[in-house]
Amino acid sequence: MPPAPTEQDIRAALNQVYGMLTDSNAPPVVVSRVQRIARTINQTLPRLSQLGLGSEESYSVVATATDYLPEALQSYLRLPRDWADTRPIDGPKTALMVLIEALELLGVTMDQILDAANRADAQALIAHSRFLDAKFGHSSSGGPDLTLGAP
Repeated sequence: MPPAPTEQDIRAALNQVYGMLTDSNAPPVVVSRVQRIARTINQTLPRLSQLGLGSEESYSVVATATDYLPEALQSYLRLPRDWADTRPIDGPKTALMVLIEALELLGVTMDQILDAANRADAQALIAHSRFLDAKFGHSSSGGPDLTLGAP
């Protein structure tokens, strides 16, 4: 069984995706969505351990960077550009529309996974704040005014 991809492997896969975009002169609508997905993956990578290295969420991040995203782009980029962008292939949808829907789904999913990873730290902050409140007896409603510019 091959070893799990490292952060470096995942970043290298994303760099290959950027190379595909550059080499193919992909439409800006595709480039912007891929950049969003890659940015979210890069933000999530340091937090994968908080999701659990064997979790479905961790697997989804790795698979998106190394398989789902490159495969979606390659399938689209293999088609002649004018044909892919103008001819319906799935009902009224062109290949470009199908790709954009796939990229949107990947983007939303990566955002949800990043939120889940960040919630773990947010929950730890809340728990620590409640501990301090209990220890020192200042409730958030009766504590100091933390509003900027307060006297």
